[in-house]
Amino acid sequence: MEGPLFFFLFLLALASPAASGTPAPSPASGLAFIRSSCSATRFPDVCYSSLSSYAPVVQRSPRQLAQAALAVSLNRARSTHGFVTWLSTRMTGPRLTPREAGALKDCVTTISDSVYRIGQSVGELKRLGRSEFLWHISNVQTWVSAALTDENTCMDGFNSIEVKTSRVRAMVRRHVVGVAQVTSNALALVNKIAEEHQG
Repeated sequence: MEGPLFFFLFLLALASPAASGTPAPSPASGLAFIRSSCSATRFPDVCYSSLSSYAPVVQRSPRQLAQAALAVSLNRARSTHGFVTWLSTRMTGPRLTPREAGALKDCVTTISDSVYRIGQSVGELKRLGRSEFLWHISNVQTWVSAALTDENTCMDGFNSIEVKTSRVRAMVRRHVVGVAQVTSNALALVNKIAEEHQG
């Protein structure tokens, strides 16, 4: 588990029922809740595997689950941005076709935007409360959706490039598909909170 996330989860654990002396749901209960919630996402297996380690903190809280999903998405997006930035500085000159160079440059920009929007969403979700709930959740939905669009736009730039002859496309796709899947799952979990509140 990434360092910043561990600290984040540690703080949440301190505020949990177990820390206050109230019996907490069993880990098995938390895992069952995560699996059930993930079944409503587009990539349920990815959802469960990326979030199951958060069961002690999530317990049976839809909001904590969405917060964990956004944290996973943010870390993946940051990692992907670091990779495409590194790749753009290493794969230069004759090692790239003009199309590849252009697509890679655009990816650096769009994934950077994705990191920013998911970061905004993490902070906004923490502001959810009884007042202006719909305003805050709507912001999160808008920003996560835009982040997902950014990630898909990155890959769109490589669509006209021949798969068999482009190592760059394969490397970028491997990273971007991963972050797009966890972002899609995070959006589904956020949408579920909004639907339950309105219902």
